[in-house]
Amino acid sequence: MSVTWNDGPYPTQVPVGAMGWLRALRRGVPLVLLVLSGLVILLLVRLVEKPLYGLRRPLTPWITQSVCRAAFAIIGIPLIMRGKVMPYAGAMVSNHVSWLDILALNARKRIYFVSKAEVAGWPGIGWLAKATGTVFIKRERREASGQVTMLRDRLVAGQRLLFFPEGTSSDGMRILPFKPTLFASLYEAQEQAALWVQPVTLNYFAPDGVDARFYGWWGDMELGPHLLLTLAARKQGRVEVVYHPPLAIADYDGRKALAAACEATIRSGLAETTPIPPQHQP
Repeated sequence: MSVTWNDGPYPTQVPVGAMGWLRALRRGVPLVLLVLSGLVILLLVRLVEKPLYGLRRPLTPWITQSVCRAAFAIIGIPLIMRGKVMPYAGAMVSNHVSWLDILALNARKRIYFVSKAEVAGWPGIGWLAKATGTVFIKRERREASGQVTMLRDRLVAGQRLLFFPEGTSSDGMRILPFKPTLFASLYEAQEQAALWVQPVTLNYFAPDGVDARFYGWWGDMELGPHLLLTLAARKQGRVEVVYHPPLAIADYDGRKALAAACEATIRSGLAETTPIPPQHQP
């Protein structure tokens, strides 16, 4: 079973209200139509792409990128990109805050997420994850060797993987300790290709006047209510994605040293924000 992070009380939830429901419907209906139409197009293209290219996906990631960019426009959350995406083969690693991470990180570059196995069984999200080439892993010690081999094969095939070394999501106010296990796949694949890893920091800025953790989705929060609150927001905040300079894997003596370097880099890019006490929220 995957371990979830939970520390302190959740932000106080303000009732959505009639106008909030209208905003949620105005954003939610086009969002659902966008995702479903994108999924249908992706699956049709994949019917041709898979027999021709196997693990490689030169076409379908463009569909995923377009859908994710459009999703932010529909929800009304500005998405700001800082830094350059690395041109090298390898992987990306990021802090994990929300379900919005998937949209934010897919919007700019063709990547393949590494996710906990439980996600594959989630209604809706699991189907989308499978369709977009997500790699599902079990976070159990006895599965570690096989998981590393599977990730290595994906890297050797030229896929750029993205994983969350924290192992779970947080409230966006901190970086949790990085787990070095998945970094081992980079060293195994390094024998066949010169690989790099790019640290990426996700910064979420809440709408004015509400708790800074507004977009965070962690612990035992349910997806439905969190999605509703996000869609119903009268005014949205913003999301900033910071792409740090890539690190050459060959420069680090083992997965633990590389994980520590990535953690320090991502932590350096985390914006300082302060949660607003519940009594000051509207």
